[in-house]
Amino acid sequence: MSNNILRSFVIFLLATVNCLVVNRPVSGQQMATADVVLQQIWTEATEKSHFTALSQALLDSLGPRLTGSSGMERAQEWAVNKLNGWGIEAQIEPYGTWEGWDRGTSHIDLVNPRVRSLEGRILAWSPGTGGKPLEGPAVGLPSIQSEDDWTDFLGSVRGKWVMMSFPEPTCRTNEQLREYALPQSLEEITTQRVIARDAWTRKIRATGSLDPRLRDLHADIEAAGGLGIVTSQWPGSYGTTRVFNAYNRDSPTFELSCEDYSLVHRLTTEGQGPVLRLTAESKNRGEVPVSNVIGRITGSELPNEYVVLSAHYDSWDGGSGATDNGSGSILMLEAMRILSKVYPNPKRTILIGLWNGEEQGLNGSRAFTEDHPEVVEGLQALFNQDNGTGRVVNISAQGFTESGGSLAEWLSQVPGEVTSHIRLDIPGSPGGGGSDYASFVCHGAPAFNLGALSWDYGSHTWHTHRDTFDKLVFDDLVNNAVLAASLVYLASEDTERVSRKQRSLGRDGRPIQWPSCTPSTRASGNSSRM
Repeated sequence: MSNNILRSFVIFLLATVNCLVVNRPVSGQQMATADVVLQQIWTEATEKSHFTALSQALLDSLGPRLTGSSGMERAQEWAVNKLNGWGIEAQIEPYGTWEGWDRGTSHIDLVNPRVRSLEGRILAWSPGTGGKPLEGPAVGLPSIQSEDDWTDFLGSVRGKWVMMSFPEPTCRTNEQLREYALPQSLEEITTQRVIARDAWTRKIRATGSLDPRLRDLHADIEAAGGLGIVTSQWPGSYGTTRVFNAYNRDSPTFELSCEDYSLVHRLTTEGQGPVLRLTAESKNRGEVPVSNVIGRITGSELPNEYVVLSAHYDSWDGGSGATDNGSGSILMLEAMRILSKVYPNPKRTILIGLWNGEEQGLNGSRAFTEDHPEVVEGLQALFNQDNGTGRVVNISAQGFTESGGSLAEWLSQVPGEVTSHIRLDIPGSPGGGGSDYASFVCHGAPAFNLGALSWDYGSHTWHTHRDTFDKLVFDDLVNNAVLAASLVYLASEDTERVSRKQRSLGRDGRPIQWPSCTPSTRASGNSSRM
């Protein structure tokens, strides 16, 4: 029986056996295996976990890790010190520069027609107010039906806060509406939302803007003497707001919660003269060096072949970047710690890459593949994690038609408590840019994403100010540490190289095009996202 046939048979066995395993937390469970290293990985991960301590230090003490911020620099130094303390060679590896910016305090108040402190903050890279209050009336967009209407409106914005986001008709969640509303009420509310959204879209189109981010309109307002921009991006979950970056650099941009933005918008619509006061501090640091954190355990037999633990380290800074991607970064640190202790002399070289600039376009990992073609050429497998706190439930072969056999064989040796809930997608599809694994896949290198349960990641923590320590589910994270460390060990010990054969046809039988590699952006001035 050929190895490829054997490995395909293992896929069938894995799927069959996993159906028989009861899904239980890994803590307190026993793992039966004859492999001493796998036994030690299990024990180290489940009984001697560093997850809680690492998470608390990174997320609570160091905090968010915006690309180009002092917080990111401190977090990188911390990670290197941790790796070195575990006996792992680690360094901060520069790859370019980025616009540096540090957040200070911000406070937003409604001061007319009544006094109320509002929930919100300035957006990343926004100028502050120098700690002094900046006060003025708030205005919403009028009925704009042509570019001339937009030009006329710009003539009226001097000294005013301009509201530039869609005003939600209600901030109640769809789930709650479906649970409590009468059928006719649900239909009416849904229809109202659709009508309001369509009207807003038509209004924006009428301005002549061709930029989905509305950077041109924000620049127009700034040039016209507007006091600043007010935004709100509601993800559909109670009390959450998306927090991204400002586009203007001379006037502030701040966001408000769905509820508070709607309040101010209603006041403008009813002609009740809302006046807002912003007091904010921030520091623009100029163009500063940006780097990745790279750690290494050199292989004893095949040092020029590599197994990589991958996660992006940067975050948005509205919260502390707990699930995007503190959890993934800490997972890879914990897996590296475990491996350094129980598998200190690996067959192949083990790397950890904590990438910078993912939120600005996978820039750190793309730069690494450009600067280290030897790693791309010698890659045995890369395991990336980047979608929340939950246990891993989905692994794709990423379009490599024969690599699924390797993945299945490795998974068959990992404890059933860890693998029973994992769906293995073979051959899967090559990822074009969702996370840092894509920086390697485009080169034809076998990189795999460890897809996790969302725990309302998309609606509650992804790029929101609620992405904080309390959202972590440590039993799930311990589960993932067993999985990641085990996969790295098994990939390192495998007697065969993972196949790079690529699928050529999609599920519909039509030819597919393998994603091309996008060059890294190594300076903020060259970024389309800034």
